[in-house]
Amino acid sequence: MDLRGLAIAIGGFILAHTSARAAILSDLRSDHPRLIVLKEDVSRLRRAMRKSSDVKSLYKQVYSQAEKLLAQSAVAYNIPDGIRLLGVSRKCLQRVYVLSFIWRLSGEERFAERAFKELEAAARFPDWNPSHFLDTAEMSHAFGIGYDWLYDFLSPARREFIRTALVEKGITPYLEGHQKKSWWVRAKHNWGQVCHGGVGVAALALASEEPELAEEVLTKAFAGLVAPMKAYSPDGGIAEGPMYWGYATRYAVYFMAAAQTALGTDRGLSETPGFAEAGFFRIHAVGPVGLMFNYADAHDWAGNTEEMFWLAKRFKRRAFARHALASSRWPSVFDLMWGSTFLERGEKKGHRNLPVDAKFNGVNVVFMRSAWDDERAIYVGFKGGDNAANHSHLDLGSFVLDALGERWALDLGSDNYNLPGYWREKRWTYYRLKTEGHNTLTLDGFNQHPRATAPVVAFSSSRSRSHAVVDLTKAYASYASSVKRGIALLGRSRILIQDEVKCSKPRELDWFFHTKAEIKNKGSRAVLVLENKKLLAEILEPAAARFSWVPVKSPRGERSNKGVNRLQIKLKGIKAHTRLAVLLTPGSGLAGAAHDLPQLESLAEWKNQP
Repeated sequence: MDLRGLAIAIGGFILAHTSARAAILSDLRSDHPRLIVLKEDVSRLRRAMRKSSDVKSLYKQVYSQAEKLLAQSAVAYNIPDGIRLLGVSRKCLQRVYVLSFIWRLSGEERFAERAFKELEAAARFPDWNPSHFLDTAEMSHAFGIGYDWLYDFLSPARREFIRTALVEKGITPYLEGHQKKSWWVRAKHNWGQVCHGGVGVAALALASEEPELAEEVLTKAFAGLVAPMKAYSPDGGIAEGPMYWGYATRYAVYFMAAAQTALGTDRGLSETPGFAEAGFFRIHAVGPVGLMFNYADAHDWAGNTEEMFWLAKRFKRRAFARHALASSRWPSVFDLMWGSTFLERGEKKGHRNLPVDAKFNGVNVVFMRSAWDDERAIYVGFKGGDNAANHSHLDLGSFVLDALGERWALDLGSDNYNLPGYWREKRWTYYRLKTEGHNTLTLDGFNQHPRATAPVVAFSSSRSRSHAVVDLTKAYASYASSVKRGIALLGRSRILIQDEVKCSKPRELDWFFHTKAEIKNKGSRAVLVLENKKLLAEILEPAAARFSWVPVKSPRGERSNKGVNRLQIKLKGIKAHTRLAVLLTPGSGLAGAAHDLPQLESLAEWKNQP
């Protein structure tokens, strides 16, 4: 049996099609390109380049990227860690997008020819590494876009060559994964959007020539996306954190955009509850210095977010486009394709008229800041959440802090995914993932419970004060009867961190604050110095508590934490009810200076917003 026959057999096409399945392609657009961008979009963009200097400048930058790619070698099969081909797949995808789109706009065939050479090289790979199916999905996406956008340039023989590789190395493994009930088929997190969305885009590309395969893939892809899209409910956040929010949302948008242009519908996926608000999560998750609250396995750099342009248009949210314009550092094809519409209209970048504080109920995360579009503004990201969520760390109660144009309290981010047992039995032994490696508490030196949840039980925002309280009790249930943490932004100028712990037996409580600042501590006060800027930390309660600090050492084999220090407080023998309160004042370095201190109230008095 040939490969196409095998794929059809796997998909169950020996059975009669149902009317629902056949209906998927009933309104398929017959011409090319039909994925994400149409011929009329290309024409519109050419007109925009003539009228708008901003759009023309953006085009020149992407054109320059395409020119540089002409001299680079095509991708080569390489799995450096023995697990992932993902870097190669992403490189191929990015190149195909840039080269194919610039050919569409410029008409210069050298770009189309170079794009085909990229596809030709990947088509000759022995496989697209289906054992780590993200790799196969992203490569399938690249081939779907290449086949569709280059269709008018490709000869019939070249089209067949690309189509054959896509069926053999992308679609067949996808259908095999369903037959074998591979775990990613039912994934409820980012793997769902990428695996189903990536191969779904490919199926739309070749649906005219391979209607049976396309119908089967699309039936499964639309169904497979339902569960991971529910992760945005009810208000747009996802538990995997802002970085994986970006990965999942980008692939969801790719597929929805392609489905809408090719079929005229995304079959209700974009109407999933919470998805219309998803862009607000991204906006609030980025601090004033351009770094994210990078909880879970994540880096802190925010980067571009071109999917926000599509969300802005789909949901009529100008705020999303303004954020995308403000975030853009290295213009992409999508900035040009989707962002040009907003540039033409003269849309300004920034975040005016947005609330400075936000709570996301679905993921139990709170963001507070003193102002928008001010690099020196105070910013706090503070989380409860779910320790069992995909990519989570044992970090309930952790926070980050920006002020004066610097990040003072930082999240160390992920470690090497290939460390032994990183996803299994050793996960909670690695410093960056364990509780001690975050800006939260430990009791008797132990980790939080790996399946604990922590709700935000109070949140309030006003001009003079914002605050949130997270109930951490389940995280420490073996050691305490109640643990709560509150963080307040006082007068939009100072930050209060207040912890209340109740124990039936004496316990040792440790409080942690990771920073790249130099620390000078004396008793209950510490001055943090970073880039010649200062932040004063003061212990308000208990009176006997004292600061200390240590450099964070990297255990052998783990990622370096060079330059990171840990400010800490240790309370021994706590029992009954203990309150630990720390006040942080940016811009203050006079440890002996007298100033007004806030009057402390029980966290029970920190009321919910009406």
